Amino acid sequence: MTNKTEPTILELPMLPLRDLVVFPHMVVPLIVGRPRSRAALGQADAGDRMVLLVAQRNGRTTEPQQGDIFETGTVASIHQMLRLPDDNLKVLVEGKQRARILRFVEGESHYRVQVELMDDDCETGEEMTALVRSVKTSFEQFVKLNKGIPPEMLLTVASLEEPGRLADTLVAPLGFKHEDRQNLLKDRSVRGRLETILRFVQGE
Repeated sequence: MTNKTEPTILELPMLPLRDLVVFPHMVVPLIVGRPRSRAALGQADAGDRMVLLVAQRNGRTTEPQQGDIFETGTVASIHQMLRLPDDNLKVLVEGKQRARILRFVEGESHYRVQVELMDDDCETGEEMTALVRSVKTSFEQFVKLNKGIPPEMLLTVASLEEPGRLADTLVAPLGFKHEDRQNLLKDRSVRGRLETILRFVQGE
């Protein structure tokens, strides 16, 4: 009988994001103005400084409800938080791990959800090694042709050995549409994500 590890379930404050999908290992600054979002950050700051970042289906929705939010987001830690003169909050967050929303916790002044952490499904072996090499080589050629990407990004990518981290790091500088980014976040398969990125880079 195989031992199946129990899924890790957490209850976290949630921050809905407009037109932004945050991936694990990404460090992003955010300006947060909506009252419920500010309250969620306040709760996270008073606790373990962990928050679920999840994209809205439509960035124009001002008071998103359960159906307005994607089911997969990223658990992130808050590095810095600063209250601005206009009462907005400026926060620096770092994505840690994919998570799937199981349910919304009712009756809170802020968004709060129960989530299940999602582990990467990563194969090993020669095929994966070859795929990683192809992705890195194609990205190098892409950067040479694309002046919008800083050359130091190549050094970062070249130094990454872990396939899952490589896939997540490459999403940021590439011009994926919002829906495609969300699909890449939802995909636990590292091979699937790398193949999508490879097709995109070669297509460009």
